[in-house]
Formats: sequence, structure tokens, C-alpha cells
Amino acid sequence: MWDLSVHYLWWILALLLIAGEVLLPGYFMLWIGLAAAAMGVVLWAVPTLGLLTQAVWFALLAFAFCVGYARWLRPRLERSAPGDERLNRRGEQMIGQRYVLVEPIVNGRGKARVGDGQWLVSGPDLPLGSTVEVVAVEGTTLQVRAAA
Repeated sequence: MWDLSVHYLWWILALLLIAGEVLLPGYFMLWIGLAAAAMGVVLWAVPTLGLLTQAVWFALLAFAFCVGYARWLRPRLERSAPGDERLNRRGEQMIGQRYVLVEPIVNGRGKARVGDGQWLVSGPDLPLGSTVEVVAVEGTTLQVRAAA
């Protein structure tokens, strides 16, 4: 009744594993799914492999894909994403930026316009409208100096 070649079964398993990765992401089932897809290609090319040989090849491919990801691809992906270490720390992203004071800095405290909002700033006393440069962040307060 069903006349599926074994390589199709490996490709179906690959799709199920990759779908599982989409539903429960963790970069683990993806690589095993790719190993199952590669096993399907191997069986398509050499359809006479026995079940034990297929299992050994699959285990080796899954191991190779997982190790390849961990040792080769992951370090490259981590290095190729600049600025991610500050992604959720908006204040640190402002270091080096220049803003205009909307409240003068008096006794070390004032406010600067940042986008469509205002941030507390701390630094030397400066008049309203002065341009300041952010040199550090302390909590939600920007440490500033007069811009040259």
C-alpha cells in the first residue's frame, strides 16, 4: 500500500525535528534534524544500507552537526553581532552621544532631551540650551560634560 523509500522517511523525520526546533527553540533539534536530512541524502545516493549502518551513520552525522555548530558556527555568530552586549541597556548606548539641555544643570542636576523624551543628567553646572556629551551612565542618570 505505502511504497515510501527509506530516504523519504529520513526526510520526514528531519522535517519533524526541525518543526520541533521551531516550536521549542534551543538550537539542538535543528542540528539533529539536519543530520536526518543528510541521512536521507546518503540513502538516496546509496539505497542498500542496512538499518544498523543507517543508525550508526545517523549518530555520527548528528554528533558532527552538533559539534560543528558548537565549535565552529556559534563562536562566529557571537562575534558577528556587534553591540548585542548593550542591547537592553539603553543608557550605555548613549555614551559618546550629544544632547541639548532642556533644564539647566544646577547643583550638578538637570535634564537633556533624548529623542522625544527627557533624561536626568548630572555634571558641571551649565545653562539651558547647552550641548552636552554623555561620558557615563549611573542608573537612569546620564553623566555628562560640556560638549566641545
